[in-house]
Amino acid sequence: MKFIFEVTVKPGYEPEQYARAWMEASQIIQQGNGARGTYLHRNLNESNKLLAIAHWQSKADRDASSSLEDPRVKAIVNSQAQHCDIRVIGEFDEPEWCAEPPKE
Repeated sequence: MKFIFEVTVKPGYEPEQYARAWMEASQIIQQGNGARGTYLHRNLNESNKLLAIAHWQSKADRDASSSLEDPRVKAIVNSQAQHCDIRVIGEFDEPEWCAEPPKE
């Protein structure tokens, strides 16, 4: 499954600053059972907007992961709260199929 959220970095703070904190927290979270990687993307038209995607083996794995409750992760998240607005987009199952155009 994928857990997706949007981060809006507030004026006076740089997306690179958030990205450093995000990578630090991600390293801890990715040690959890079922964690399968994370990605952080910058919006091409609004450089202060980022899209974060965390991959998990299943929703149950994500929900049960003690890494999300790790005090180090909580401290990192709390340190960013004043600098960013975070909007959860949602939790998505892996697709049963994927439509892709043929490659030439």
